Amino acid sequence: DYISQKPFNMVSTYEETSKRTPVFFVLFAGVDPTPWVESLGKEKGISAENKRFINISMGQGQEAPAEAIVKRFAKEGGWVMLQNCHLMSSWVPRLERLLEVVSGDAHEDFRCFISAEPPPMASMRNMPESLMQSCIKVANEAPSDV
Repeated sequence: DYISQKPFNMVSTYEETSKRTPVFFVLFAGVDPTPWVESLGKEKGISAENKRFINISMGQGQEAPAEAIVKRFAKEGGWVMLQNCHLMSSWVPRLERLLEVVSGDAHEDFRCFISAEPPPMASMRNMPESLMQSCIKVANEAPSDV
């Protein structure tokens, strides 16, 4: 029972979320959480087509657009996916503070999904500990035979 891992279930993960509880995906080679989030969003009536889902690949210059969409969706309802946040470790504390500020009176349909690679060494940190404590963490490695 300890050897076999149950398949990842995005629905049950979503049921644990709230407007105050982001989901943090630990990125591993061969695993992309985007289709899981997009598929569930469509089931819930939230999609890029109806402009209630935005996926931002974080990198230089994406800080302001990411902050603006977090604020907008916290107010109006919607899902934002902020990918590759390990590339923006100096900005992530600002994101953490923004999520604290907006989540208190956020729309019930607001969700924030964050992804980042694990740090190269276990002793290194690339995400604030307090952010990690506030998130539902998903670490889903690709099967070893893939």
